[in-house]
Amino acid sequence: MATENPDARRIGSATGGGRQEELLESLLKQLTVLTEEMRNANLIQLHRFMAEQTGRALADPALSEALSTLQGVSASKRRQLLFVNAHYSAIVLNHRLGAVDWNELIGHLRVWCVNRVFQEYWEMTGDHRKSLPRQSLEARVGQAVDAMMEELADGPDEWWVVGPSE
Repeated sequence: MATENPDARRIGSATGGGRQEELLESLLKQLTVLTEEMRNANLIQLHRFMAEQTGRALADPALSEALSTLQGVSASKRRQLLFVNAHYSAIVLNHRLGAVDWNELIGHLRVWCVNRVFQEYWEMTGDHRKSLPRQSLEARVGQAVDAMMEELADGPDEWWVVGPSE
């Protein structure tokens, strides 16, 4: 005949409860990972859509004019600026997805800062960046590139040595 032992039942419950907490914690971690993967997949899909739209605009001057908000530029220059914007967006997306860290992002953008077309693009789109929320990734990247552009203007020899931190 089995003996009733309330203490043994409580220990069993605690052990089972501990296991349930572990299981719940594991499921929560998996759900968090899945949510992040879905977010990243959506960002990639959005970028793909924007890249397709930009590709169409690069091929058709009428679409290029419709997609661009920049005034007073030739059709050829507009296509260059749209291409630079697409590439810049891809570089930032790499960071957003975790493919590159902040220092790698800045390194890629530092190389772009010496590109004449990128410099023109950056100067022409300054007003666009002013409307960004100050703490957004885009605004922080913009501030870092602004700092690199200023450093480059001050002295290209020392410019490669120091860069902005996050």
